[in-house]
Amino acid sequence: MKELNHLLEVIEEIAAGRYSNDVMELTRPEVSEPVRSIAEAMGLMMVKVEAREYRLELLIQELRELNEQIRHNAVGTVSAMAGALAARDQYTEGHAERVGTLAGLIAAEMGLPDDEVELIRVAGRLHDIGKIGFSDRLFLPHDKKNPEDVVREITRHPQTGADILKDLDFLGEALSFIRCHHERPDGRGYPRHLTDPDIPLGAKVIAVADGYDAMTTDRPYQKGKTPEEALDILKKFSGSKWDPACVAAFERALPKALAGPAAITTCGLP
Repeated sequence: MKELNHLLEVIEEIAAGRYSNDVMELTRPEVSEPVRSIAEAMGLMMVKVEAREYRLELLIQELRELNEQIRHNAVGTVSAMAGALAARDQYTEGHAERVGTLAGLIAAEMGLPDDEVELIRVAGRLHDIGKIGFSDRLFLPHDKKNPEDVVREITRHPQTGADILKDLDFLGEALSFIRCHHERPDGRGYPRHLTDPDIPLGAKVIAVADGYDAMTTDRPYQKGKTPEEALDILKKFSGSKWDPACVAAFERALPKALAGPAAITTCGLP
């Protein structure tokens, strides 16, 4: 009776997923039948279950690695598409990569989790992907003030970018960062005129990085500003055009960016 009670306890433990060698004690020759036979069968079953669980863990790991590779390849392909915009506009060559790098630095400076920092960095690289469908006219040299039809086309690019990327499920919240990176805290941004509470933090971060790079890049109608001049403008319009916390984090991160291998120079080149 004592052996049977012990066997029942062991079986309950195994059923709960808590495997141990206790069952093997009941397979010794001195253990009476049928307890010994049942214990042997349970021990064999436990070994098979453990082997299957191990194989399943290996399969899950392989799937994770494959999924990560697919994600990497997909982002690489779309990033290459974004980079192809440089062939149409020499003045923004390298813009997407610089914005992604700086957005990641700002997000890290704000103490965001690593996975969120990476999501913001990727969204920064892809923020202008909606321009891939623009007419060539938009990339031709023009005066500082854009024609009205060009402005209308420009204001569509955040939503177009999100639409292009919407089937890449793993981007998750990055899609909203891309869609909202031209929204402003004062509600005067586009495409939906959102106000501060409704704008995702990642979009606010990218807006600062994007604004800085645009100001420090030479254009046909103006010479790029110095980092100090661009920072002054960001601070001047902090709270209206750009988020104050993001601007403050940018100010802290800028010396690191300028001193590091991804330094952002006065002409906007890496």
